[in-house]
Amino acid sequence: MLSSLNSVLIEGNLVQDPQIRSLETGTKLCHFSVASNRYFVQENQRKTEVSFFDVEVWNKTAEQCATALTKGRGVRIVGRLKQDRWTDNEGKAHSKVKIIGESVDFKPKFNKKAEESAEEDASPVF
Repeated sequence: MLSSLNSVLIEGNLVQDPQIRSLETGTKLCHFSVASNRYFVQENQRKTEVSFFDVEVWNKTAEQCATALTKGRGVRIVGRLKQDRWTDNEGKAHSKVKIIGESVDFKPKFNKKAEESAEEDASPVF
């Protein structure tokens, strides 16, 4: 019998500041959304496809993400996919897939002024 594999690696930028809450048990839960860009060429034109992913992290990782992350910050998430299923008040079934982050790497903060200054000082390369 084959075992199932459920693993995901995603890189992107936070769409908004993370939201953290404590459950009644004291467990910390942090939610945030990540935008991930895919670049490709179609009909000799460079195209961008943006995908948005909801991420959930728990416990110590939740606390670290809530403290260190803000809107726009780059992250690399390793985790697994989880499908939530529910029925609304009208009896209609719904489902949503989210990422359960098992580890989150924070990318260096982007410093736009420093980059603009470096671009102005840079000599052209031929």
